[in-house]
Parts: sequence; C-alpha cells; structure tokens
Amino acid sequence: MNSEPVSCDPRDTDKCGRTAAVFRKGAEDLNRWLVAKGHAMAYRRYSEDYVGSEDTAKAGKLGTWGGAFTAPGDWRKGKRAMTMGFAAAGGPVCPIPSPMPPQAAPKAGGCAIKGNISRKGEKVFHVPGSRDYDRTRISEKDGERMFCSEDEAKAAGWREPR
Repeated sequence: MNSEPVSCDPRDTDKCGRTAAVFRKGAEDLNRWLVAKGHAMAYRRYSEDYVGSEDTAKAGKLGTWGGAFTAPGDWRKGKRAMTMGFAAAGGPVCPIPSPMPPQAAPKAGGCAIKGNISRKGEKVFHVPGSRDYDRTRISEKDGERMFCSEDEAKAAGWREPR
C-alpha cells in the first residue's frame, strides 16, 4: 500500500461556508480521479477543470452515471429521477438534514392526518396514502400536529399539498 500523504489545496468558499479544494496524492489530482470514475461531479460554479472528465464518465456510464441519477442541484430544486421512486420536494441548498428517527404509525382509532410545517413556514397536511405521507415526520415541539379530519386541518389554518 502506498502511504504517500494526501494534500489539500483550498481554492474558494461556497455560499454555505464550505471550502472548495483540490486534493492530491503526490502529483495525482484526486478530485479528477473521482470525477473521471463517475463518483463525483465537476463543481462548475468554482472551476471548469473537471468538466471533460465528467463528460467522459457520463459517456461511459461510469459510477453514478450508470443508472438513473439526479444532480444534487436539481435534486434540491425538486427535479427527481422518478425512476428512483422519490417524490419531488424543494429544500434548502446548504443544511444537511439529520437522519429522522422512525415514527410510529398512528394507533387504531387515532388521528392519522399529519400536519407538517415546511421550511418556508407553510402549514401543510398529509393524508394517509398521499405522496409524502410516509416520509413526513411530525415534531410537536415545532408546532406540528396530527388531525382527525381534513376539515379540522383546514379550520386550523393548514392546507392540502400542492
């Protein structure tokens, strides 16, 4: 195993405060290697250096490019590769969400309509079987709640999803 050290050359900082950098192991550009193998994308906002490597990986269907794939920026804008089975939903560009703990299903006879508050502060309710129902988590401490009927949710100022 080659124990040559890896170096990091910071180049810029993105709008979320993350550092865009070039990593090298000796003379080898590890960023280029990752992009060329289809394991990373060219970060065009900060450099055009890896676009050719990305195009080659895409053409060869290497790594991520070998199947249905949605670029991270498109994912955040809600443009999903629907073949992956994900529902479209917008979201902030910077924060990395923490994993959500499993949520118990409502008990028999309990109220099953989930009243969720979006990141934009919109109050939206989800009925069982709707597109986002299973992935919606309720946080009572954040003002979210369960409803027993759609009429109850609407009367409380919540709306149906768009």
